[in-house]
Amino acid sequence: MTHTEYLENVALLNKQAYHYYVLDDPITTDEEYDRLYHAVMDYETAHPDAIAADSPTQRVGDVPLEGFEKARHLSRMWSLEDLFDAEGLQKWLERVAKLSEKVTFYCEPKFDGASLNLIYDGGRLVQAITRGDGVIGEEVTQNVKTIRSVPLSIPYEGRIEIRGEVVIFKEEFEQINRERTEAGESLFANPRNAAAGSLRQLDARITAKRNLVFMPYGIGENSLDIPLLSTRMEWIYGLGFRQPPLHRVCEGFEAIEAIYEEMKTQRDDFAMMLDGMVIKVDQIEAQEEMGYTVKFPRWASAYKFPAVEKLTTLKEIVLQVGRSGVVTPVAVVEPTPIEGVVVERATLHNFDEIERKDIRIGDRVIILRSGDVIPKIIKVIAAERDGSEKVMERPTRCPVCGGELLDEGALIKCQNLECDARVVNSIIYFASKPCLNIDGLGDKIVEALYRAGYVKSVIDLFGLTMEQFLALEGFKEKKSRNLLDAIEQAKGCDCWRFINALGIEHIGEVASKALCSAFGLGFMEAQKETVIALDGFGEEMAESLVEFVRVNRDAVGALMEVLRPVAPEAKAEAAENPFKGKTVVLTGSMSESRGAIKTMLESLGAKVAGSVSKKTDYVVYGEEAGSKYDKAVELGVATLTENEMREML
Repeated sequence: MTHTEYLENVALLNKQAYHYYVLDDPITTDEEYDRLYHAVMDYETAHPDAIAADSPTQRVGDVPLEGFEKARHLSRMWSLEDLFDAEGLQKWLERVAKLSEKVTFYCEPKFDGASLNLIYDGGRLVQAITRGDGVIGEEVTQNVKTIRSVPLSIPYEGRIEIRGEVVIFKEEFEQINRERTEAGESLFANPRNAAAGSLRQLDARITAKRNLVFMPYGIGENSLDIPLLSTRMEWIYGLGFRQPPLHRVCEGFEAIEAIYEEMKTQRDDFAMMLDGMVIKVDQIEAQEEMGYTVKFPRWASAYKFPAVEKLTTLKEIVLQVGRSGVVTPVAVVEPTPIEGVVVERATLHNFDEIERKDIRIGDRVIILRSGDVIPKIIKVIAAERDGSEKVMERPTRCPVCGGELLDEGALIKCQNLECDARVVNSIIYFASKPCLNIDGLGDKIVEALYRAGYVKSVIDLFGLTMEQFLALEGFKEKKSRNLLDAIEQAKGCDCWRFINALGIEHIGEVASKALCSAFGLGFMEAQKETVIALDGFGEEMAESLVEFVRVNRDAVGALMEVLRPVAPEAKAEAAENPFKGKTVVLTGSMSESRGAIKTMLESLGAKVAGSVSKKTDYVVYGEEAGSKYDKAVELGVATLTENEMREML
C-alpha cells in the first residue's frame, strides 16, 4: 500500500463510520470495514511516522490516565432557566418580547446526558472538556476521541467551541447493565449517569466499549458570520455531526406549544432519553443584545416534560441531620423505575408535612418525579390500608448524637454544635464545588478524617499532614499528596466562594457574589440596612448574615487568615463623557455589530438596555430602525444617529 492509497483508505473508513454512527445508514458490511481497518493498521505499524491525525486507529488511547486535568472553557457554558408549564412559557416569552422585537425561536430536544465542550483549532480536535462549573471542567480529550460521532477533524480552519450532550442510547444502557449484573458490578442508575461515568474513565479503552453518542446543541467561542442559530446548527451538522431527531424554527407561543406536544408524544420512540425541549432565540444579534442574568442566558430556556407519577409502598422513614442541625425525614420506598431512574427514596420535607398528609409507614403512596427534582410523595392511598401501617412519631432525640431536639413546629433541630452529623456535613459543604471546590475531598473521606479525630471543624482541614492521610485505610502517598495539594489550592479562593462556603442560612451562590461585589472582604462589617439595600436582598437574608457574623466573628476571622480569600478587582471608573451614567438603547443596522457598540458604550459607563422606557436617556439608531425608534419619539426620548453618537464622543 502506498501512502496515497493509505490516505484514501483512511478517508474511506471515516466516510463509512460517518454513515454508520452519524447517519444510521451503513454503506458497507462490518466484515469489509474490519478488513480495511486492519489493512490501514498494518500500514501504520510499518510507517509510524506517517500516521494521519484523523485515522480511525487514533480513537483509542493505549495508556490509561492517572487522573483528569482541569481545563478552562474559552467561553462560559451556561445552564438554562427551567419552564414547567404553558403559563411559565408565556411569561418567558413576554420577557423576551420586552428585550428584543420580532424574534423567532429554534426548538430542539433537551437530551439527558453529560454536557461536553469540543474545541477545534485549524480543523483538528485539540481539546474536549466536561462542563464542570461552566467555567472550568475536566479535560477528557483522550476518551472523547473514542466517540465515533465526534469528528477528529472538520473542514474549518478557525478556532471554535462546539457544545453538545454525550448520551447513551436506551438499548445500549440496558446492555451495559446486563453485563454489569453478570460481572457482579453495581448497576448504573440511569443513562445519564452511565454516560457521565463512561466519559470519565481513566482507561479510554473502557470508554470506547460504551458506544457513547455526541449530540451537538450549540456553539461557544467562534468567528462565524452566520446571523441565525438554526443556520449555524445546519452548518455544524454539515461538518459531520449527528442531527437531533426533531428540530425546528417557529414563531410565537402556539407554534412552540405544538412542537413541545409533538416532542412529548414521541419521546418514548427516541433512541436516547429526553427530559424536555430547549427553546432559543434564533437571531444571534438578538441573543447578544439580551445578554445574561447571573445564572442563565435571557434568550434560552428549557421547557421540561411533565412530572411522572408512580404507585409504590413506603417501607421506612429515616432521619437525616444537616449542617444547620435540621432533622429531615426521608421516605424509603419500594424500588420504583421512573423514566430510566430507579427511585428508592423520596423527600418528606418535614414532620408537619407528614402529619398534614397523614403519611404512615407501610402506606401505598403516589410518588412524583420531575426532571432532576428529588422525588416526593404527593398522595397516600388510604383506601388500601389494612391496619398494619404505623404512624411516625415526632422525634425528641437526635438520631446521630442522641441530644435533645428543639421542636419549632415545621422544623426540628439538633442544638448540639458538636453533633457528628452537623460537623461532618458542614465540612462536606465547605469543600463542595459551589464553595471551595476542593477536588477529591468527598463525603467518605471527610467522614474518615472525622472518625480518626483529625478534623473537628473546617479550619482543621488546613492543618492535615501526609502522615495522617497515610494512616487512613486505603490511602497511599500519591492519593494523599493530591488531596493535600487540592486543600492548599483552596487558599486564595474568590471572595464569593469563601462567603458561600460559610453556609450562612439564606445566603447562596448568587447572594454571596452580590455581597462580595458590594463589600469585598469587609462583608463582616456590613450593616443590616446596607445589606437590605442590595438588589435581591430582603430583611430575612440581611438578618441571617448579621446574626451569623455576630456569633461566629472570631471563627470566620481565623478562617480568613488561613484561606486569604481574594476580593474582586474594582472596575476602573470611566472618564467623564456624555454617556457616563446614561441609559442607552440601540436599534437598526450600524457600521459594526450592535454587540461591539454595546461593549464600547458600557466601557464608557453607560447602561445599554434592550427596551425603551421613560428612563431611557438616548436611543441610538441605524438603518431600518424599528419600533424602538418609534417608541422613543412617542415618549420624547432623545434619538441619535450612529454618526451623532460618535461626534458626541
